[in-house]
Amino acid sequence: MTYRIEVKPQPRKALARIPNPHRRRIARAIDALARNPRPPGCVKLAGAEAAYRIRIGDYRVVYEVADRVLIIYIIRVAHRKDVYRGL
Repeated sequence: MTYRIEVKPQPRKALARIPNPHRRRIARAIDALARNPRPPGCVKLAGAEAAYRIRIGDYRVVYEVADRVLIIYIIRVAHRKDVYRGL
């Protein structure tokens, strides 16, 4: 069973600003979430029912998993120093 991935506008813009080698790694990691929404190393975020974070080098991807409808919502893609600001 694979999940559908929906990337919100803010992370889409942020991903476009990330240097290309990092962007490719992040895109591969996001694509892999469709097969395994909770990969080894993912961290459940406190205070949110279904929000998780994965680490890709110095970057973080924050996402929510909707198990009932098999959708993963990418909420934020940012450098580790900026990822939690405004969440």
